[in-house]
Amino acid sequence: MKRGKIRKKREDTSSVLGGREGHEENIKMALPEKNYGVFVLALVALLAAFCVAEVPSRHPRRKAATLKMDEASLTVNNELDSEMFVSWLSDHCYQCVYQPLGVVPARPAPGVPSSVDFTVGTQHGINLQMNSSALNLELCTVQFHFGEHGNYSLWVKNLNDSSVVNCSLVTDTEPVSSYLREYTATHKHSIAQLIGYVFSRLDTVKNLMLRLGNSMETERLINSELGSPGGIVETATDSILPNPASPIRRLRSLDTFRGISLVIMVFVNYGGGRYWFFRHESWNGLTVADLVFPWFVFIMGTSTSLSVSSALRSGLTRFSLFAKVLWRSTQLFLIGVFVINPNYCQGPLAWDTLRIPGVLQRLAFSYLAVAALDLCVARNRLDNLPEDAWWHSARDFLLYWPAWLCVVVLETVWLCLTFLLPVPGCPGGYLGPGGIGDMGQYPNCTGGAAGYVDRWLLGEKHIYQTPSSRLIYMSHMPFDPEGVLGSINSVLMAFLGLQAGKILLHYKNQHSSIMSRFLIWGLVLGVISATLTKCSLNEGFIPVNKNLWSLSYVTTLGCFAFVFLVLVYYTVDVRKWWSGAPFFYPGMNSILVYVGHEVLEEYFPFRWRMANSQSHAEHLTQNLLATSCWVLISFVLYRKKIFWKI
Repeated sequence: MKRGKIRKKREDTSSVLGGREGHEENIKMALPEKNYGVFVLALVALLAAFCVAEVPSRHPRRKAATLKMDEASLTVNNELDSEMFVSWLSDHCYQCVYQPLGVVPARPAPGVPSSVDFTVGTQHGINLQMNSSALNLELCTVQFHFGEHGNYSLWVKNLNDSSVVNCSLVTDTEPVSSYLREYTATHKHSIAQLIGYVFSRLDTVKNLMLRLGNSMETERLINSELGSPGGIVETATDSILPNPASPIRRLRSLDTFRGISLVIMVFVNYGGGRYWFFRHESWNGLTVADLVFPWFVFIMGTSTSLSVSSALRSGLTRFSLFAKVLWRSTQLFLIGVFVINPNYCQGPLAWDTLRIPGVLQRLAFSYLAVAALDLCVARNRLDNLPEDAWWHSARDFLLYWPAWLCVVVLETVWLCLTFLLPVPGCPGGYLGPGGIGDMGQYPNCTGGAAGYVDRWLLGEKHIYQTPSSRLIYMSHMPFDPEGVLGSINSVLMAFLGLQAGKILLHYKNQHSSIMSRFLIWGLVLGVISATLTKCSLNEGFIPVNKNLWSLSYVTTLGCFAFVFLVLVYYTVDVRKWWSGAPFFYPGMNSILVYVGHEVLEEYFPFRWRMANSQSHAEHLTQNLLATSCWVLISFVLYRKKIFWKI
């Protein structure tokens, strides 16, 4: 068999604008004369690059009409005298059992192979195993990562009429590239730079950018009650203090950090272009989608520390602040249960199948726990601490040891329940996905103690019914990634953010001290993660697992959060190289953006009927535009000084 080739369509760039002299005149009227030629060249180059990148192959594709997204066609040709049993196993499935793919009959006559067509997945590499159906003997194994919409042939035959079986895989038709091709990416990057330069030279664009970039007057109006710079104040979305008495400024880096997490979260929730790395990991490991929620919890803890400190300095009592925290947590919990519950996808809410855990519910619990701890240990004033005390150099940590002791107790409870709680039919301390994992020995043990506690405490029908482990591990047990035991570790994540807030409070305006302590915390958490995981994906004591919110998951994401916060803090608040835009704006209205994107997900312009629902490009375009709409909405609300706080 010969390898099929894709011929790329080339077009003369002059033909792209052929017969459009009138249109060119319109462009000339709209743009300054000095920029017209460069603009047209950039436009022509951009159109040409897209033509080269998007024109499909002229080579015919076998079964192209039946292939969906992330699928390829495989034809297995059997030249043996006995039928053959074909099985498959994903490279991403740890200690899993081979799954049946199909049976290929024996050849009807010498030199005439029998053939059967199969559809295989393309997200991860696949191991194909061919067994003799009669004797159940392994004939051969092939490992390969198939490409999307590619056509492949697997030939199984005896070598030189001997008993040795040979398996060879041939690419009949090259797959399409669902990711940006290297040459296209290179060309588009250069063209984007050229267009950016051209547009930056236009007077109208210059004026618009100056207006958008110069938001000092808007910020002065928003923060007029905060007075002159010289301190730090909580961000708007996590404030429990209506009118702070002491005049202090806000940190843009915190809102920017929150905004980055929120924008990625919205993009992922809208589909992320249907790429696997924008979906949650099936079990152990991390993808982009697994980063953002813990970061949001982390920065919530940071803002809580600053907010509580400001409120205490203003003279509010701890009891009144706790009442506000309790009311706000209740509101978050109720919104999560009754407003953005995923059960709405199946119709009106029904009490017998209502999902109780959720994202906002976990935020509510974490916020309540961390704010309550901080109210117990926070000091009314920080400027009267003795500088000659032995603990002064570590005051941001040692002064709050009772709260840290409570967190250690909570983690001890998590460890004991996770590794010592007896789970019927499961081994002690089981952290696996169930299903076909662990060689199929524990199919009903998804999540071990975490899943068992949720099913016992909340009931099977009141937790998440379709966990991410079902895709690769084929688990069928309900499991909630926002369950009860994982909420304990989310408190730890928020408390690490609270510690970042304490550093900002005790070392305000001391940028080197703040960043060095952030990096030290990142290093300590990184060492803990390396120890817990043994620097491996599946072989550690406690693997990194988002579904379980394992201890190593929290320490790993905490390490990333501290390091990333250093970068944002340095570029936004220290050097002021970056204003934080556009992420700063959704960070200022995080609750509105999150609830809004969930409630209005199925409405235009956030979603519309696509011409080809099996195209990554169309999904990516739709998801990017939908996410951009929320960034634009948050910017308009920021300019109007509208902020939704609960």
